[in-house]
Amino acid sequence: MEMPIPNPAILARKSRVVERLEAVLPKGAVIHEESETRAYECDALTAYKCAPMVAVLPTTTQEVSDVLRICHQEGVPVVPRGSGTSLAGGALPTADCVILGVARMNDVLETDYENRIIRVQTGRTNLSVTGAVEEQDFFYAPDPSSQLACAIAGNIAMNSGGAHCLKYGVTTNNLLGVTMVMMDGTIVEVGGAHLDASGLDLLGLICGSEGQLGVVTEATLRILRKPEGARPVLMGYDDNETAGAVVSDIIKAGVLPVAIEFMDRPCIEACEAFAKAGYPMCEALLIVEVEGSDAEIDMQLGLIKQIASKHNPVELREAQDAEEAGRIWLGRKSAFGAMGQINDYMCLDGTIPVSSLPYVLRRIGEMSKEFGLDVANVFHAGDGNMHPLILFDANKPGDLETCEAFGAEILKLCVEAGGCLTGEHGVGIEKRDLMLVQYTAADLEAQMAVKDVFDPSWLLNPAKVFPLQSSDARRMQAMAAE
Repeated sequence: MEMPIPNPAILARKSRVVERLEAVLPKGAVIHEESETRAYECDALTAYKCAPMVAVLPTTTQEVSDVLRICHQEGVPVVPRGSGTSLAGGALPTADCVILGVARMNDVLETDYENRIIRVQTGRTNLSVTGAVEEQDFFYAPDPSSQLACAIAGNIAMNSGGAHCLKYGVTTNNLLGVTMVMMDGTIVEVGGAHLDASGLDLLGLICGSEGQLGVVTEATLRILRKPEGARPVLMGYDDNETAGAVVSDIIKAGVLPVAIEFMDRPCIEACEAFAKAGYPMCEALLIVEVEGSDAEIDMQLGLIKQIASKHNPVELREAQDAEEAGRIWLGRKSAFGAMGQINDYMCLDGTIPVSSLPYVLRRIGEMSKEFGLDVANVFHAGDGNMHPLILFDANKPGDLETCEAFGAEILKLCVEAGGCLTGEHGVGIEKRDLMLVQYTAADLEAQMAVKDVFDPSWLLNPAKVFPLQSSDARRMQAMAAE
């Protein structure tokens, strides 16, 4: 994966940059020894690594502003980092950059139950947002599989979703406002504790911008009342295509489950060995959950089971109590960790129309044989957000390259089917060179023009999202000006 060559002029100024950063940050918040910066050499896309020149851990918006102002003056690239759970290389450093981590910014700043909002620093983990309000019977809806560890900052950067996004939407549907620091240190407020901010919808630009426009330090999030009840049902099938057709039929029927999750045999076996959730050993498994009152749940599950039965399931099991429901979800939430215990893998997240699920799953199976690498499928089937896990051996020469080529073909297939390159992981470096598959050169020029407005010096995460050949002129111009 090509990355820009480090700027020797910046590396030569490392001591001065460190000295200036230490002057505005608390003791221990500036990490510059090589042995310590290696902790930030990659995110969850561990195939690519590069230690940063410096890493900083501010605790306030003002400290972030001070850091960015210094880096702007020194012409040093900055790579924002939440918890480092990105699967697309969004927080991969360059050797001449400053990693700006928000992990120490994890306070709850305001809770307003009457208006159903919570304001937090963005280093707070996703699950702990719900943890801050659950005693009052509220919750925060987006629930990525990494929710125990992933930060709200990263969720905003990548517009993350989760199993329950089918009903509640992804991050952008639950984000009301942000405090953001521009590259020159300017602090701006966008949106707020209300449903529709006046003026241009800049919040829609910021959510999903992958740290390209500014560093979000505080977020105002929508919180919701917990539903009266919820219940999942397991459906097992003899092949992936049939399970895909069931998903399509459920959506066509007008039922709105809170989640529809898909797992195929390799993933079922790994999850069962890891979590012992009691999954049936079949080729494809669906977890469908509905919520509401007992009467609403019974009505919805009755229709869903009727649809499922038409496709001859090998097993159709409704959770009988909270303990059984918890085991069902434990297996699904453990999927990525369970697969990591048995194999190296690359996790993709192309998104497709739900009606294309049978076709795309069949083609992935065919391509698996062509490339000679197995694939485990686990994904948010209700909104077509695919998560194929391509299994490879990182110690086998050529396997990573074959995996990358296979992954590129899967993502091209998603676009061909009417979908897009990413649903929630972002572009980062993983899909950067595939952007021209989905967008024309003119499309990319328009997107880069937006970055020009927010970050004219192209110092914020400059090697991500856009193919390097497309952004070369802008990055080189910024380097020349420096």
